Amino acid sequence: MESKMPCFCICTDIPESEGLRQQHLAAHLRHVEDHLEKFAIAGPLAKTANGKTNGSVFIYHTDDPDEAMDLTRKDPYFLAGIWEEVSCEHFLPAAGSWIGGTIW
Repeated sequence: MESKMPCFCICTDIPESEGLRQQHLAAHLRHVEDHLEKFAIAGPLAKTANGKTNGSVFIYHTDDPDEAMDLTRKDPYFLAGIWEEVSCEHFLPAAGSWIGGTIW
């Protein structure tokens, strides 16, 4: 289920989101598991390796930004108002060990 230009979404939390994140964590994880085939990557953002979470990143197996945004808008974190800003754009995985080298 690979697409040539998958969609990369970055979701930035509202200030002081920790309590809401904990409250909706189980539902958020269920949402990810229920749509696991759509995710190339999903995970939290933090300013430091041991820092508090301040957002989320998703790379979807779709080159349709509307589909990526729709999946993101159905996430319990979005529905709970945890994300202050959501941006979905095309992303070209061009190099790195996760993609097995380079595309050139």
